[in-house]
Amino acid sequence: MPKPKVCVLRSSGTNCDEETAFAFNKAGAEAELLHINRFIGKEKDFKDFQILALPGGFTYGDDIAAGRIFANELKTKFSDDIREFVAQGRLVIGICNGFQILVKAGLLPGGAAGQECSLIINDSGKFEDRWVYLESSVVRRPSSVKCIWTKNLPEVIYLPVAHGEGKFVAGGKGVLNRLKKNSQITLRYCDERGRPAGYPYNPNGSEDNIAGICDITGRIFGLMPHPERHVDFYQMPGWTGKKKKQGDGFMIFKNAVLYARKQL
Repeated sequence: MPKPKVCVLRSSGTNCDEETAFAFNKAGAEAELLHINRFIGKEKDFKDFQILALPGGFTYGDDIAAGRIFANELKTKFSDDIREFVAQGRLVIGICNGFQILVKAGLLPGGAAGQECSLIINDSGKFEDRWVYLESSVVRRPSSVKCIWTKNLPEVIYLPVAHGEGKFVAGGKGVLNRLKKNSQITLRYCDERGRPAGYPYNPNGSEDNIAGICDITGRIFGLMPHPERHVDFYQMPGWTGKKKKQGDGFMIFKNAVLYARKQL
């Protein structure tokens, strides 16, 4: 069976592209690192890929706001291409800066003409670089998990964060309620036992402890923590005392690869 092809899209300031490509390759895909200029110059076409990944980093130095310039590039130069990519049932993931890009480009949470949410400066007023616990949506509503990327995750996972603008805010209670009603909230910050908790467990002050969301189809997924930095169990602090076969982030990439093999 052919390996699903993944475009790991980068620009100036992206710095997690190689780790993201490694994670997809480990999960059984064929990932290619590509600068956005390759698509602007028509050297590459999104149609050649089943999965689009926007990795972490600080694209264009996070000038104006984190991910804003890259998001504007997607909207102004690739709006039709991305719309067609999504309409064909293909998969999209945005990690950290990639999540900021998806939100500011209006691809998440989706269903509206423009931007409905944002990721803003952490409540702590500083860059947060450490490991956090995350409650997966399977805990609250296991029968309604729609996100392809987060299926079969453990109830609580452990991933690193590294961001200065990671506070998720919805554009009003109506948007937040819609996310809850449609089961689009996929990951929440929590304590070691999976209970909602404030700082430092919630590293940025996100509304409702939101760490990740998906679109209504479950195929577009964005999250602030870095699953690509925990695909092998020994990448975790204290790994020598743990009995694990893989890192907590690996299943996210494996889910996408399995879906692409069967459906795309």
